[in-house]
Amino acid sequence: MNICIVGSGHIGLVTGACLADMGNRVICMDDDERKIAVLKDGIIPFYEPELEEIVHRNVAAGRLSFTTSVEEGVGSSGMVFICVGTPQWPDGSADLSFVETASKRIAESMDDYKVIVDKSTVPVRTGGWVKRTVTLNCRQNHDFDIVSNPEFLREGKAVYDFMHPDRIVIGAESERAANVMKELYRPLNAPIIVTSIETAELIKHTSNAFLAMKVSYINALANICEAVGGDVTQVADGMGIDRRIGRDFLDAGIGYGGYCFPKDVAAFIKIAEDAGYDFGLLKAVEEINAFQRRQIIKKTKSQLWNLNGKTIGILGLSFKPNTDDIREAPSIDIINQLQQEGAKVKAYDPQAMEGVRLVTKNVELCPDPYQVADGSDALIIVTEWDEFKELDLPRIKELLNQPVIIDGRNIFEPAEMEKLGFMYKGVGR
Repeated sequence: MNICIVGSGHIGLVTGACLADMGNRVICMDDDERKIAVLKDGIIPFYEPELEEIVHRNVAAGRLSFTTSVEEGVGSSGMVFICVGTPQWPDGSADLSFVETASKRIAESMDDYKVIVDKSTVPVRTGGWVKRTVTLNCRQNHDFDIVSNPEFLREGKAVYDFMHPDRIVIGAESERAANVMKELYRPLNAPIIVTSIETAELIKHTSNAFLAMKVSYINALANICEAVGGDVTQVADGMGIDRRIGRDFLDAGIGYGGYCFPKDVAAFIKIAEDAGYDFGLLKAVEEINAFQRRQIIKKTKSQLWNLNGKTIGILGLSFKPNTDDIREAPSIDIINQLQQEGAKVKAYDPQAMEGVRLVTKNVELCPDPYQVADGSDALIIVTEWDEFKELDLPRIKELLNQPVIIDGRNIFEPAEMEKLGFMYKGVGR
């Protein structure tokens, strides 16, 4: 199939590259001339495992190309995927202006029947607005269908998730469009759920909100475990064996971050409010998540008495491992709180250093974890990168002014850390 991707950010580029790897001809379009220029030069503008290889392979095979012209992309394609951003307004609602603009420009460029696929994360009933916008702006009254096809890609595992999906959700008004989508995804041999457009839009928000709720639930339990002497990791293991619950997303820690969960939870609260329902459960999810970040500062102060004039080392800046994404990352909040308390901050991350440099001030970015530890009064582990699990801990202890480690991701065992002479604090243990 001939496919155009409108919006070549994280979701758009992964979607386009993977669809090309499945044998389709894909043209990725974006207004950002610099982004398209670097993609044409073979440079991936963000870090995502496996993506560079798959992009290079399909560009070389002639199945993947890049353009800044929506007319070129739409004109050469029978399917058009909308993969633009939907950032958050101050009231929590989604800013759909990029979706509207993309819909209008697609309509103006249409020359025959198109399947227009909304892959951006949008509130329910957006499909109706996309249809209305395309109808009003299609100059030749060409036939088209609108489809909602939400993505369920985890940053750091996005290529794997696309090629090995748990399910594919297709929200379509017509059998014609649903059949086109089924044929597109047939090589993945995954369960396909065909619904109305509105139901498909809801599935995306409800899925992310539920996963965020699991994270906040286990973090709330972690605080109880600390108060009564329980071990939250064992609690999670005991819960997770139950097939009705599952172990995924039950790792206690600093809480969730990134572009999706915070934005989608806030948006779903607003969607419910607009529908006349006060979604207090999700408001509690947000508050628990914010509380976990404050708790890390409290635990650090419990070991150092005061933070003013102290040097605190941060290991991990991206919101999760295997990405350079720092949007809504816990590390940024923690750094800001530490600096407000008068602490000096040193930090290291395998991929996210440049991004942090742009959004923070007076943070000493170090080339490795050992230089972070050198002269610091405490280390806070914020992101569970694998390389941190393999640290030379005796060396870390020698470099620290005080042997304090605040483990925000529970990557170490408390008993072992105490044997090594650390003053160690995990989460819920």
